[in-house]
Amino acid sequence: MFLAVTTSDTQITNLLHLYAELMDAGRLEECCDLFADARVVLDAEADPPVVVDRDGLMQVWRSLVAIYDDGTPRTRHLVATPILEVDAEAGTATCRSTYTVFQQVAAGPLQPIISGRYHDRFECIDGTWRFAERIYLADLMGDLSDHMMRHLDL
Repeated sequence: MFLAVTTSDTQITNLLHLYAELMDAGRLEECCDLFADARVVLDAEADPPVVVDRDGLMQVWRSLVAIYDDGTPRTRHLVATPILEVDAEAGTATCRSTYTVFQQVAAGPLQPIISGRYHDRFECIDGTWRFAERIYLADLMGDLSDHMMRHLDL
């Protein structure tokens, strides 16, 4: 089966990878800006689900993500297996992808600390794609003690 790659596909997957790049660089404000017009679901299984906007996301990250002397969280977010469905006529898209976060601190080993899924919705406004919604789903968790300054209590 041959699937043509479109400009929309490239713009959307670039958003997925820009998120990872900004987070790994410790550029949390810029990372949050990607969600300026989005609904972010931090805990979809809660009743009701825990949903934040851009500023709420920034507040959570500032209180939670450990930033080291080099200005980064010492992580590498790998986003993989994007399954993208684009409705170019409607200017909407969805994407299911997986992530694995590796971390290396001090003299410790590089190790995976968490793996899960992103369920994203996108919208195209004036020819530019942006996040409309992100749902975080964590499937496998390792040692998050060097990544999170406290347990995420939503």
